[in-house]
Amino acid sequence: MAKWQQRRSFWTWGYESDEPSDAERKAMAKQVSQRLGREVVPPPVPAIDQIELRAPRLKVPDAMPWVSSEHAERVLHTHGGHSLELLAGLRGEFPEPPDAVAHPRTEDELEATLAWCDTHRYAAIPYGGGTTVVWGVSVPESADAAVTIDLDHLSQVLEIDEISRAVRVQAGMLGPDLEDALRPAGLTLRHFPQSFPWSTVGGWVATRSGGHYATNHTHIDDFVESTRMLTPAGWWESRRLPGSGAGPSPDRLVIGSEGILGIISECWLRVQKRPKFRATAGVVFSSWETAYTATRHIVQAKLWPANLRLLDPLEARQAAGLDGAQALLIIGFESSDVPQDAFMREAVGIARDHGGAIDDADIRIDDGSGKATGREGAVGAWRNAFIGVNAGTTNGLGLLNDTFETAVTWDHWPEFDAHVRAEVGRALNDTLGAGHTLSCRFTHVYPDGPAPYYSFGGVVPLGSELALWREIKAAAVEAVVGAGGTVTHHHAVGRLHAEGWAKQRPALFGEVLRAAKRTLDPNGILNPGVLLDEGN
Repeated sequence: MAKWQQRRSFWTWGYESDEPSDAERKAMAKQVSQRLGREVVPPPVPAIDQIELRAPRLKVPDAMPWVSSEHAERVLHTHGGHSLELLAGLRGEFPEPPDAVAHPRTEDELEATLAWCDTHRYAAIPYGGGTTVVWGVSVPESADAAVTIDLDHLSQVLEIDEISRAVRVQAGMLGPDLEDALRPAGLTLRHFPQSFPWSTVGGWVATRSGGHYATNHTHIDDFVESTRMLTPAGWWESRRLPGSGAGPSPDRLVIGSEGILGIISECWLRVQKRPKFRATAGVVFSSWETAYTATRHIVQAKLWPANLRLLDPLEARQAAGLDGAQALLIIGFESSDVPQDAFMREAVGIARDHGGAIDDADIRIDDGSGKATGREGAVGAWRNAFIGVNAGTTNGLGLLNDTFETAVTWDHWPEFDAHVRAEVGRALNDTLGAGHTLSCRFTHVYPDGPAPYYSFGGVVPLGSELALWREIKAAAVEAVVGAGGTVTHHHAVGRLHAEGWAKQRPALFGEVLRAAKRTLDPNGILNPGVLLDEGN
């Protein structure tokens, strides 16, 4: 099964078929013009064959037909999925394309590709779905030549263990293809990052992706049973086990390694029966403070709702249609075997005890007969706004919108939130001026702390997007790391967060990771500049 069944877009998320039409882009430009009081026009989309690229700096061996320096391949593998990368793509800016793109069809071809790169000291960039928003697949400026290694042909389910409920899958498999393969057995991985339609299993493992489960089973870590990874020093494969107390886990070094230690070729993942029973509720709070207090009490009760998303008043207005003064807590439960009515009633009772308001009629219960849940009212509005990713209608119109996410313990949370809003708000005032927005939602919550996800936006002069964004992003990283949070909760480190992660991690851990890289990748060819500086 080939991963990309049609050509991906180079200027928005997904396929070319996901791109907005000219009419849709013009309609959005008209709305933005009315908002700004001046006319804005969407920039033209360049034809892919008219995009200028530097000449390849290497020659592909005739014996490697799965490697190509073809123009479109290089264009499509230059940028990741960050909004400013997509804007650069729309503007035809491709300063650092890979010199060649490999599509190995077997592990033997993967070995040959990596050996070729290692022999000639070409930077080797592992590539899954290219949805990284932290510059994780970019070619570094320092590289003399670079080869992107796309695993789209290593995209098969190799084995399903229905007794242990696990699946052995190749790294290049897309999320929807995996679910389609599991469905006949009545199984599901149930891991749905927002990039799910276009991202791969190997990418999830390499970047420690977070799915839609807001409590329990949140990161891909919770699903990985074993991993197989090719390094320049040889193969790394862990034993498949349900758990082990035998020393440090070899899988833990692979999960989150972001392609700097090796190329993940396959893994075993824990799966589950498909859910049958569901329950959904949207609870409204008069203040952000009462809402997050209620959220803490629910998650600490260990009821393990599948969804426990909290939207501050601005998020609730923008994404769920509330009045801008109320926060919204979205609660969801699901199970393959157990009715969820009682669990939902307990969670709603806790929310009400802390100031939440919801009518009993608005609690939606599916008793296993397929009743709709989570599709109506404020919860339904949020769901519709959340699914998928901006399809590019605002790209190039002078609007700057981005996000950053983190996690922090509950005891530090109120002061942390105030500090982040103050520091980032100050940077927004300095860069975007009046009319900017800054909002927060919880994407995940744990018994010991939330994972807040901040969104910001405003108007910028055309051409200044990157410079102003850098100022805002620097302030955000300084604020979250300086106040004791993590530099990223589920968006990975990449090149974007490498400096902030260096401040967060123990210094000795950094040295241990460098030593591991020197052992596995002695020539330093794998994804240089990701996680660690290029000096290794």
